[in-house]
Amino acid sequence: MSDTTMQAITQDILGGPEVLRWTTTARPQAGLGEIAVRVRAAGINPIDLKTREHGAFLGEPPFILGWDVSGVVEAVGPGVRLFKPGDEVYGMPRFPGQAGGYAQYVTGPARDFAHKPAGLSHVEAAALPLAALTARQALLEAGVVQPGQRVLIHAAAGGVGHFAVQIAKARGAYVIGTARPHAHQTLRELGADELIDYSQVDVNATVRDVDMVLDTLGGANTSATLATLKDGATLVSLPSPQEDAVKAEAAERGIAAGFMLVQPDRAGLLEITKLFEAGLLRPLIAQTFPLEQAAEAHRLAQTSGMLGKLVLTVS
Repeated sequence: MSDTTMQAITQDILGGPEVLRWTTTARPQAGLGEIAVRVRAAGINPIDLKTREHGAFLGEPPFILGWDVSGVVEAVGPGVRLFKPGDEVYGMPRFPGQAGGYAQYVTGPARDFAHKPAGLSHVEAAALPLAALTARQALLEAGVVQPGQRVLIHAAAGGVGHFAVQIAKARGAYVIGTARPHAHQTLRELGADELIDYSQVDVNATVRDVDMVLDTLGGANTSATLATLKDGATLVSLPSPQEDAVKAEAAERGIAAGFMLVQPDRAGLLEITKLFEAGLLRPLIAQTFPLEQAAEAHRLAQTSGMLGKLVLTVS
């Protein structure tokens, strides 16, 4: 391996996990205001699977998937004062543009990163950025959770969901989560007050008087979950924009409804670090895979019922 090349997972066509290839490719170099990071772990998120199959924000390949990374600063570009070589960092660079996190090296704007907390391993840190920032921005910016409010989190055991449970609880909310029974005990330990097995109970037909819903499912669930909300409440959708009928019904009832796309956020990462250091937030790791087994990890990610995040380890 030379100073100008690296190992990475690339793809030349859209498709299933089998399109992911372990290859040697050019190593990125830090530009103005950027840092180069030697990746130690890379998180897997649902957007990775959508991008692999449909192109999503990146369009047609070739490209390298991955946004969540944790690693060690290899070099700093001109103008960077936040970091120096050797610093351990984590972040979500360039989203929704290409970051190329499934690789030995990645570059990005320095302000897309934060120092990794000493108490977190690289695997744990790589599980945080996209999902935890999504939860934080949804609960504290797209909506503003207040103490004592009732918050419903769909798919509470998922990547975004399990962070949302913890962030809402840290704000003093009463947290209702939907999840399969195997995840209930762990989610209670994370702060959920009430858990509903969505495979046995129609949540949207039974839960009422909610102040905020975090809709991580989209589709028909977005319309159905309006019934759980108080008039004047908040509905934040993540997977896709809301349909006109949803917006119209929400407007009639004074519900603040809208779609949210996460953005790189250094200040948000610093707040997430504070929550971890205060013992109020921790990532759950479902399983790890070596980077070269990214296709196998994607196959597992396509199944349901996982608790927490999948992470790729990078050697």
